[in-house]
Amino acid sequence: MRLNNKIALITGGSQGIGRAIAVRFAAEGAKVAISGRGLEALKETAAYITEQGGQVLIFEGDVQYKDQVNQMVDSVINQWGRIDILVNNAGVNHTAAFLEITEEDWDWHMNINLKGTFLVSQRVSLEMVKQNQGGSIIQMSSVNGLAAEADQAHYNTTKGGINLLAMSMALELAHYNIRVNALCPGFIETRLTKPLIDNPPAITSYLQTIPMKRVGQPEDISAAALFMASDESSYMTGHCMVVDGGQIIKLS
Repeated sequence: MRLNNKIALITGGSQGIGRAIAVRFAAEGAKVAISGRGLEALKETAAYITEQGGQVLIFEGDVQYKDQVNQMVDSVINQWGRIDILVNNAGVNHTAAFLEITEEDWDWHMNINLKGTFLVSQRVSLEMVKQNQGGSIIQMSSVNGLAAEADQAHYNTTKGGINLLAMSMALELAHYNIRVNALCPGFIETRLTKPLIDNPPAITSYLQTIPMKRVGQPEDISAAALFMASDESSYMTGHCMVVDGGQIIKLS
């Protein structure tokens, strides 16, 4: 098992990519703590992981609020004593043309995607420094953080910011043996992309932007996250790993 006895915290860990990562990490021997804003989804994912023989802790909370972030991290530390791996997966995406983005919508994206990632990263990094055992932090970004896509200006901006946050953290935390990398998925089947996937003309057209001509699955991303979390990537930090079926080639 590649993550045997490791402690992992995964925000947005109850659905989609976050759930797939939590399930994969638990199968590889990690104890996983998952957070999210929907208690029922958290319970369902936790039940599945437990049924598979894994150990899981859930926390209902919102990463844009510092007090809730502190409560989340405290609960993991109190339960298991440390955090070895962090996956900042919590995020939102509401499509809107640039000229129609409201200030409220802009702030919503910034507060959850970017500020939330910062708040969780800083608190967990401080714990990792105290632990003095190193660690791996994975920032969930997107190909949208590397190449702009129409009607996504606010989302693109947050993901670009996450990439630079990962590089900045990697630069400053390498001294503590804390690795920080960004994972940049392309078009993955989740609840956010389901409406497009379920629209045959729209998805047929969209697949023309993906050289591999298929929609990615959450498990495609969890496999990459496992590599980034494990010792197999021990000499990798400050990197933005793209997993997108070749989409970035056309976007750029």
